[in-house]
Amino acid sequence: MSVPFLDLQAINRSQSAELEAAFKRVLDSGWYVLGKEVAAFEQQFAAYCGSAQALGVANGLDAIFLALKGYGIGPGDEVIVPSNTFIATWLAVSHCGATPVPVEPVERTYNIDPARIEAAITPRTRAIIPVHLYGQPADMPAINAIAAKHGLKVIEDAAQAHGALCHGRRTGQLGDAAAFSFYPGKNLGALGDGGAITTSDAALADEVKALRNYGSRVKYYNEVPGYNSRLDELQAALLSVKLTALDAGNRQRQAIAAAYDELLAGTDLMLPHVPEWADPVWHLYVIRHPRRDELARLLAEQGIGTIVHYPVPPHRQPAYAAMNLPEGAFPIAEAIHREVLSLPIGPTMTLEQAEQVAGVLRKLL
Repeated sequence: MSVPFLDLQAINRSQSAELEAAFKRVLDSGWYVLGKEVAAFEQQFAAYCGSAQALGVANGLDAIFLALKGYGIGPGDEVIVPSNTFIATWLAVSHCGATPVPVEPVERTYNIDPARIEAAITPRTRAIIPVHLYGQPADMPAINAIAAKHGLKVIEDAAQAHGALCHGRRTGQLGDAAAFSFYPGKNLGALGDGGAITTSDAALADEVKALRNYGSRVKYYNEVPGYNSRLDELQAALLSVKLTALDAGNRQRQAIAAAYDELLAGTDLMLPHVPEWADPVWHLYVIRHPRRDELARLLAEQGIGTIVHYPVPPHRQPAYAAMNLPEGAFPIAEAIHREVLSLPIGPTMTLEQAEQVAGVLRKLL
C-alpha cells in the first residue's frame, strides 16, 4: 500500500460540508475582498495565537515583508536570518532593500543558534527573523534577550509552526510580530495562497493595514506607496473552518512523530531532537542520512512519498550569487541541506502507515 507524503484531498474531505457551506456563504454575500470573513478570521486567529491583532495578507512571504516594511526597514539596513531556511525568509529582507545576514543553526534542532547571533550584529542591524523550522519553535527567550540588549525588532517566521509552543506559549506572540503562511500544505492551510501577521504592536498593525491595501486607510486616499496584499474573503472563510480542526490535526502529527521516534530508534538515521521546552507541531518530520538521495529513490519505489526540504541553502542559490558566499561559507547549513529527508506526516495519516514507512526504511538501512 502506498503512503503519500501529504494527502490534501483527505484533509479537505474531512471538513467538506463545512467548507462548502463557507464557500456558499461568501458566494452569496457579494463581498469578496476585506470584508466580514477576513475580519472574523483575523479575530479568531489572533485569539488562537494569543496576540492582540492578526492581519490577513496574500501569502507568507508578504507577511514577513510587510512586517519589515511596517517597521521602516529598508536600504542600508541589515536583518539577521537563519542560514538554514526556505528562501522566502531571505527574499522578504531583500525585497525591502535591506541585506540578509545569515547565522548558522544549532545542528540538532536546525533552528538559528542564539549563541552565534551577537557576532553577526553590526551598527546597521535592525531586526532578527528566527524561523520555527519544520514546526519546532526557535529558542525565543534567548533571541529576545539579545534583541532587547541591542534594540532590535524580532519577527517570527512562523510559516510552519501554527500552534507550536515555546516554554508553554504559542508562536505568534513571542516577538514583536510574527508571519504565518496558509499555503495549502501547511498545518493550517487554505485552498490557495494566504498569510497573516500577528502582533500586539498597535502602531505596526495600523501601518500594515495601510501597506497591504495600496497604502490606503480611506478608500481612494493613499498615504504611502503601498501594495496589494490582501487575504481573500473566500480563503478567510475556509480558514475559519479549518482553524477549528487545527489542534486535533496537530495532535495526530505529534502521534505520528512519536511513532517514528520509537520505530526508528537505534538506526543510523539522525532523528529530530526536541528541547524540553519545545512542543512542536511537526509540519515536517525530518531525518538526516548521508545516503539521502538513495533512500528517497528506494522509498519511492515502495510507494512511499518523501520530499527534500530543502536541497540548496539560500546562500548557494543563483538568486544570491551576488553575495559571493562560496561553498563552505556556512558548512552546517550546507551539510543539513545535503542530508535531510522529510518523511510522510499529516493529520489524516494513520499509525499503521507510520509503521509501514518505518518498516520499509529500516530494511533499507
